[in-house]
Amino acid sequence: METSEQSSGTRLQPLLEERREPATSSKTCIPQRYVFATLAAIGNAITYGLKVNLHVSLVTMVNSTATAAGANGSAGHEASGAPCASEDAGSSAQLIDGPFVWDFFVQGILLSAYFYGYIMTQLIGGRLAELVSAKYTFGLSLLVNVVLALLSPAAAFLGWPYLVAVRVGQGMAGGVTLPTTHVLLARWAPVQERSKMSSIVYAGMSLGTVISVPLTGLLISALDWQSSFYIPAGLAMIPTIAWFFLVYENPDVHPWISKEEKELIQGDRPPLSGPVPALPLKALLKSKPFWAILISHTGSNFGWYMILTELPTYMAKILGFAIKSNALLSAIPFLVMWVYSIFFGSFMDHLASKGIVTRTQITKIATSIAAFVPAICLVAVSYVGCQKGLSVLLLTIATGAIGSMYSGFLSNHISIAPIFAGTLMATTNTIATLPGIIVPSFVGAMIEGNNTVEQWRIIFGVTSAIFVAHGIQYIFFASAEEEEWAKEARVKSASTTVSSPEAEENGQTSSL
Repeated sequence: METSEQSSGTRLQPLLEERREPATSSKTCIPQRYVFATLAAIGNAITYGLKVNLHVSLVTMVNSTATAAGANGSAGHEASGAPCASEDAGSSAQLIDGPFVWDFFVQGILLSAYFYGYIMTQLIGGRLAELVSAKYTFGLSLLVNVVLALLSPAAAFLGWPYLVAVRVGQGMAGGVTLPTTHVLLARWAPVQERSKMSSIVYAGMSLGTVISVPLTGLLISALDWQSSFYIPAGLAMIPTIAWFFLVYENPDVHPWISKEEKELIQGDRPPLSGPVPALPLKALLKSKPFWAILISHTGSNFGWYMILTELPTYMAKILGFAIKSNALLSAIPFLVMWVYSIFFGSFMDHLASKGIVTRTQITKIATSIAAFVPAICLVAVSYVGCQKGLSVLLLTIATGAIGSMYSGFLSNHISIAPIFAGTLMATTNTIATLPGIIVPSFVGAMIEGNNTVEQWRIIFGVTSAIFVAHGIQYIFFASAEEEEWAKEARVKSASTTVSSPEAEENGQTSSL
């Protein structure tokens, strides 16, 4: 994995990024690191919002009456009433029939298509962000996502294979966002604010779900299913354009950042300047902390995708909520997750600043909460039966607790190997995307023709076991200390820059 810039001894200049004057000593009104964090959070919200809206809109796009009639019993779990149906069961049964006669096999392909694209671009996106431009990689991914969302209704009318192609394209665009975000966080987040800034940025994912799920339901109820694509995508275009004008590759090239803020960001962490070195793959594969992150990322994603993609199904098909109340109630857990994760990250940073906990202890505490609390709640949900209020409360607690992951394993790549943060995130997220493909098939196989509380008890039990397993291994093997192989690569990279006459002449100090 040797890179061409190693021979020249200088880092590739970020694509299209112009040179900037040195930061002034005067303070700006708004900390520029939080301008980045806010827009990155909104960007993640856009990506996730456009990712999950099909899970709600598909119900009204499909002609359920024709599909059920022609399924010859294959959709028995759809045709039957909700086990916990009550006074609002009638309204939940009155589905809005759409124009498309797509069977459940086709619907499954449509719901999984995003993840097939998503898994393809992780590593490419991470290296593009490290070697070329994190700012433009992230920004262009948003732009592609928005444009494809606008094309979704037209693709659907052309035929479901065209909509699958659009969803794969959205997944490919969305696949670069997390590794690119990691690269930018490594550049912009001071060590003492890493948990808080990571929580703000990545909580955008739950914020996107909070907004998208109820908004999609309301737009469909008030207008039509096409509006659930056009209106959110149109609104998303505004912050997408703002990203290109307000976010910069790193503090060195920002024209408005104050000298004080720049020193705060860069003064208390190892230097990340110099050419991006080749990834020491053998050392990486021997790293226990890396494997701890990978296993927890994959295990947590199984539970995360279970809740993200199947919660509306459980609400409607088991608890019997009407479509409008289902959309609103399905969003509540993600609202709690969004708020909780930000406060949790700030609280952990506060404890670290007081010397009460170390960074390693923070990542283990956060991951433990994100693993064990949901495991307990999901088991409890499977045994409370048709107590709707208690079920919603337990699912809300479970989802909220998962938000601790932003201060845990999900940001730990930056700690163990800051110079390879994007590549490591891309690597673990590639593997961790597999549950997004597995979960819909697993749930579909479990409830096909037998959509009962007992079957969901098995589903939640398996999910809880995976949560517990990944949490335990993380406690034993995780660390937030920079790995020796990463430190050696960083030092070698920095020394290459110092010894390069061209680098000294140009004053290249771009950080990773």
